[in-house]
Amino acid sequence: MSGPVDLALGILDHQLLDGEGRRCGNVDDLELGDVREGAPHVEAILVGAPAWRGRGLIGRLAAALARGRTVRVPWSEVEKLDSGVRLKNPAREYGLGGGDERARKLVAWIPGAGE
Repeated sequence: MSGPVDLALGILDHQLLDGEGRRCGNVDDLELGDVREGAPHVEAILVGAPAWRGRGLIGRLAAALARGRTVRVPWSEVEKLDSGVRLKNPAREYGLGGGDERARKLVAWIPGAGE
């Protein structure tokens, strides 16, 4: 990925899609590296409730109450940005998508859920 991107509007809270086109979470926070040429440099995408701590009082409260861990996806794994953030590989390679898999099993018995 290259070129300028509005981090707040173009990435934060957007849907993550793995290399197979499956939803695997949302961008909860970004890890920034050294400032290069006056602009922040994104090192990684952070996914998971603990990443909400940086979102003010409500974010800290939600992070304290939520379960889970933070998954760090290196920015180099981003294939492209469009309506979502598309990753290069399947979610399982990043440790993502576990919640979707659990939900899929829970609703599998509903008629028409597999269609």
